[in-house]
Amino acid sequence: MTESPVLYLTVGLPGAGKTTLARRIAEDEGILRLTPDEWMAPLFRHSDANGRRDILEGRLIWVAHEVLRSGASVILDFGCWSPDERYAIRMVAESVGARFDLRWVTLDEAERRERATTRWRTAPETTFPMTDDDHDQFLALCVPPSPAELSYAAVPAAPGDFESWFAWASDRWPSLPRFDRTSSGGDH
Repeated sequence: MTESPVLYLTVGLPGAGKTTLARRIAEDEGILRLTPDEWMAPLFRHSDANGRRDILEGRLIWVAHEVLRSGASVILDFGCWSPDERYAIRMVAESVGARFDLRWVTLDEAERRERATTRWRTAPETTFPMTDDDHDQFLALCVPPSPAELSYAAVPAAPGDFESWFAWASDRWPSLPRFDRTSSGGDH
């Protein structure tokens, strides 16, 4: 029996070690790793670039969906600071019969900030400069995974007026098609 593919998702703040962990998993498992910063810097020279990050992330999620559909595993090295983002990505994985593996990466706050700064100084092509105010804002926005998330409890209903997590995800990441369990994942 062939084992189900896995969508690994690294979650945490900049400098916590998400990309290091993602690289290790990708190497150990021989799988594709998708890291938005490695695309944003060469394409746009900015971490947000007028909303382009959301568009890029949507396409990377779509690529991950297609990889999973092919029967291979993949890792999204995204950060995903909100439970809604994590639940939506989990539903993308589960919609094609893949297993979801959330990896929460955390580190002492002073060390995390220093690592982010060191990465900027030593490998600026892989990251972006971050001020203390940026770090404070990131820390305020990041909602750590709950025990229910970490134990893979049932996914709650999609938020607000969204009929599904796929609809929510398509709204959050505009380039992600509104596919469902029966679609091919193509644009429609």
